[in-house]
Amino acid sequence: MSVQSSSVGVCIVTYRARDLLDGCIRPLARSPLAPRILVVNSSSNDGTIGRALELGADTWVIPRGSFNHGTTREAARKRLGTGIVVMMTPDARPLSCDFLERLTRPILDGLVDMTYARQLARPGADVIERFIRAFNYPTDGGIRSLDDWDRYGNYSHFCSNSCAAWRQDALDAIGGFRHTLVSEETVAARQLLEAGRRIAYVPEALVVHSHPGGLLRDFRRQFDIGYSRAQFRDLLLSRGRDEERGIAFLAALIRHLWNEQPHSIPYALLHTAMRFLGYRLGMLGRHLPEPLAAHMSQQDFFWQRNRQDGPLAADPRDDARPETA
Repeated sequence: MSVQSSSVGVCIVTYRARDLLDGCIRPLARSPLAPRILVVNSSSNDGTIGRALELGADTWVIPRGSFNHGTTREAARKRLGTGIVVMMTPDARPLSCDFLERLTRPILDGLVDMTYARQLARPGADVIERFIRAFNYPTDGGIRSLDDWDRYGNYSHFCSNSCAAWRQDALDAIGGFRHTLVSEETVAARQLLEAGRRIAYVPEALVVHSHPGGLLRDFRRQFDIGYSRAQFRDLLLSRGRDEERGIAFLAALIRHLWNEQPHSIPYALLHTAMRFLGYRLGMLGRHLPEPLAAHMSQQDFFWQRNRQDGPLAADPRDDARPETA
């Protein structure tokens, strides 16, 4: 199948997401690309599957303990079988019905093998939450390859599977998404770059997607990122450290707050310190007692999964069977 004629599928990974699906699925369903939409649910039994079916999506239910950020998405993309797969989370809300065309255009034109969208902060986000989104998702986009490393450093492989499009044969060439605590998209993006392929940030493809912060929440999130960085250290940290971008982020944040909200600077410093502590402990996570590491992580299912053997198992229920309330 040529790139120009590739079909498009969307995989939406969900857990307790019934009330989010309308904002995510409706703009996708109106796309002229007529995507096949697959909602994967980790047995949340809150009506997510029933609502997905009402919105015209295909569904797949898996046991909560079988979920993994990488291997679940790997199984789902193969289940879709489309030429291009768009990975999304249900809280990513596209802002236009031509969103999919914008996001996938560089792939359809044969320019790149992966693209990711610009994420805007949700309404009501605080100043730090808004700045994090603005720092990571600027207004200027473009194509990146390994040749651009001197310019971008570790930002070269930055992307987010909250809203990213992948050429399926490119994923096949690198062995697909890996089993990992988090950051499966970062691992795959870096593998694409190392294989001589290119990725693109597409800021004209807009979604609203951010999360409220908090010292403990962001500590645990950074613990998970650090744990995954250590797991794939030879790949992700072989050319430079994440701390270089972290220093640039902190300097830019302080400048921003000095002009916009100077009284928030002490909290911003504490918040950044907690994030850094979480990241560093995550880097050491494999040397910690597993119960302690699991307590510091956001991902309960990962530690359940680590105690199981065998491949990802689907729920024996019929894929299209609605959940019970």
